[in-house]
Parts: sequence; structure tokens; C-alpha cells
Amino acid sequence: MADIESLKQALAVSPQNVPLILLLANTYLEQFHLDEAREQFERVLAIEANHAAARTGIAQILELNGKTSEAILRLEQVCAQEPDHAPAWFLRAKLSLNEGDAAAAREHYDRAVGLDPALADEELLKRIEQAGGRRRGASPPGDRESRATPQRGGDWQAGAYFDPDFEFDDDEDADPFGPPYHDMPPSPLDELELDFEQKADIDFTKVGGMDGVKEDIRMKILYPLQNKELFEAYGKKAGGGVLLYGPPGCGKTLISRATAGEIKAKFLSVGLHQILDMWIGKSEERLHEIFELARRHAPAVLFFDEVDALAADRKDMRTSAGRTLINQFLAELDGNIGANDGVLVLGATNAPWHLDSAFLRPGRFDRLIFVPPPDVPARAEIVRIMAEGKPVTGLDPETLAKVTKDFSGADIKATFDQAVEAALGEAMKSGKIVPVTQKQLVKSAKAVKPSARKWFESAKNYALYANQSGFYDDVLDYLGLNK
Repeated sequence: MADIESLKQALAVSPQNVPLILLLANTYLEQFHLDEAREQFERVLAIEANHAAARTGIAQILELNGKTSEAILRLEQVCAQEPDHAPAWFLRAKLSLNEGDAAAAREHYDRAVGLDPALADEELLKRIEQAGGRRRGASPPGDRESRATPQRGGDWQAGAYFDPDFEFDDDEDADPFGPPYHDMPPSPLDELELDFEQKADIDFTKVGGMDGVKEDIRMKILYPLQNKELFEAYGKKAGGGVLLYGPPGCGKTLISRATAGEIKAKFLSVGLHQILDMWIGKSEERLHEIFELARRHAPAVLFFDEVDALAADRKDMRTSAGRTLINQFLAELDGNIGANDGVLVLGATNAPWHLDSAFLRPGRFDRLIFVPPPDVPARAEIVRIMAEGKPVTGLDPETLAKVTKDFSGADIKATFDQAVEAALGEAMKSGKIVPVTQKQLVKSAKAVKPSARKWFESAKNYALYANQSGFYDDVLDYLGLNK
């Protein structure tokens, strides 16, 4: 940690020194201090908004946190805007290989090494070749099928793919679409129908606090379904779009699933991997199919987590592919392509300021709901819910709620997890159940740092200086800064 301390001391003297900040960020990253590393990369972007190395670093952190789809999307934007930035291509090669797309992995690897030979990695190259990724134009004997078969589960379409060097086998009985074609994994959309067969397993009673958020959602879809004729008299229909925003870990995903349970509707959480595709036009087709599924199963709730990755500001995109997908998303929200009656579209984001402004106009995500960290009564309710089904003794939810000031729901869960692990360790030694005590919970709470504070540091700047439309007044109210 001596290197980190010396770098921090140097930055105290030169706080705007971008190379120095990057060095600190990468040092944190090497030591797997992901939050600290991201903070430094964000610091670079505050100075140089399009800094390729900082954006690539954030993509790497997202991948390490399991957000592969968002990492890939961010890297695609970096490569489109800075096509000579070799590390972005190299990281794309790794992620493409992990996603099972060996052809793309080889293409990105060759691009990266062509730009910077120092990035050559024999081990990675060997893995890519073992997975079937070969240099463009290379064709090993006996591998005729892989040359003309898409590596991902897209349908055959005219103009989608053509290998001019492909030749069919002279054997008349040979199957030109051999095992590699038939054995391709199913499209992510094949799983969506199965996901819609089950309704959400929780309702609002399993969500602590968030009374204002719950009431907004009830007014948007629950009450119109229960009082259809009354709402129609006022020209109101069930459905529409609601954008939930706020610090991470405060229950945006949980309240979305509970919404479906509350209205006895089908719930579908849509991931980027179920939409994005390497073929031109295929991503838009997938997005349309997802909305069509929801329309057929109405009343239904479509939930897009990290929606800012799918609905980014078009001004930041130089390629038409991203803009086309955003236009498709807007058209689906408008209901121009199909009626959205009974379909509630919930989007969740930690960074609403990165969304294209077109998503925030009436008729799309026309209700922006701030999901803040829970207050004291809400934290007490969350504590009670967390304690259900666990061997907890002497629980005092109100006292624990006061100890966990500024905690998100995820922070409270982390408190319980640490206390449970401590009790479980004792139980393993004694061979019998050891209850979790209030004292253990308070001790664990002191070891957990409120995760929302960093978010408010960034959000405060947007709320103060980029709030011309008043979207972020709720943030200012929460911080006590609204005059």
C-alpha cells in the first residue's frame, strides 16, 4: 500500500494530473480495490470526458463485478470513438471469448495486437484458437462448417453472412449445415417465454419502506386495473413507463419484482445479453420480440436494469448501430409498433443523467421516481424482514435502524450476512445452532460502510448544475439543498 500512499501524496500536490490519477487507478485495480479504482477513473473522466483509458478501465471493473453486457457495450463505444485504442480491443477479445463468440474474439485480438504488439498474449490466443477463433481467411482442414456458420444464435437471413470461399462437399449426402449449425445454443429469446410462465414471488409486503414509490406505482398500473371504467372515464389506461433512479442497493430491482407480485402480473427482467447481437438489425428485432411477449402476456411488467446502458445519450455515439437501437426502444415505448395497454415498463438506473433526454418526455419514461436510502422506520422494517427465517434473538429493530444511518437495503443485508457468518462459524465449532444476537448485528453494522455516500457526491453536482428541467429536485430535497 506504500505505492498508493505515495501516489495520493503526489496527487495532493497535483490534483489535475491525469497520468498520475490513472496510475493510482490502475494500482487500485491491480490490488482488486474496485470501488477505489472506479472512483479514480471517474475522476479522470471529470477532467477529460472521453478519455479512452479511463473508460476502458471502468469497463474492466464492470466485467469484474459481473456486469459483462454493460462492459461490452461501453467497450464498443470506446472502440467506435477511439479505434486506435488497443487495450479496449484487447479487453473486448477476452469478453467475446467468455461470451462464446470465438470469431469476434480473434478479430478483436488481432486488431489489438496489430495496434500494439506488446499486448500479444500466447495463452489467450491459444484459448481463442481452441474455441474455434481463427485469423480471417484461415481455414483448417475438416472445419468447413465453422467457416459459413454464424457463431451466435441468429437466424439465417439474406445478406446476414456470406463466405465467398465456401465450397460444399462433393458428397451429395453431406449436410451443408452440419452439426455446428444444429447444435448452436438457443437464442436468449428462447428462454423468455419460459420466464413469463412464472409470476413474481413477492409483493409490496416484502419491501421495507418506500411508501411513496409504492403509491406512484399503484397509481400507474394497479389502480387502473382495479378500477378500469373509472380510469377510462378520465382517459387513463394501465401501463406506461416509470424510471427508478437512485444510489445502488436501495431496492430498485426488488420494488420492480414486487410490483409484478402486487398486481398478479407476469414479470420479466431483461438483460442486455438478451438484446444485443453482433448482426446488424438483430438487436432491434430482439427488443421488438421482448415487447411483443409482454403485450401478449399483459398485464405484465418489463424490467430493464441499468437501463442507461441501453438508452444512452445519442450525442455520445458516433456509430449508427447504437442510435438505431435507441430509436427502436423509443418507438416501442411510444406504442407506435404495438399497443402497450397493461404493460408497465420499469427502468432502473444509478445514472439518469446519462440517458438520452428523449426517454424522459411524456409517454415514455414519463414518471421519474427517486429511490433514496431508507429512513429510520423503513430501515427498521427492512431489519424485521431480514430477520425472518433466521435464528435471531434479542432483536431490537428500532435501535439497529438508528445504528445503520445512511445504510441502503443492500448495506443492511451485508450487516446481517456478516453477523450470520459469525454465528455460523460458532455453530460449526459447537455442532449446534448458535443464534444471531443484537450485539453481533450492531458490531457488524459498525464494520459496514454506507455505500450510497459516493453516489450522492456525484449526484449532487448534477442536481445543482444540470437540473434545468427540475428532474433531480428530489435529490436536492433529500440533501437539504433545495431552496
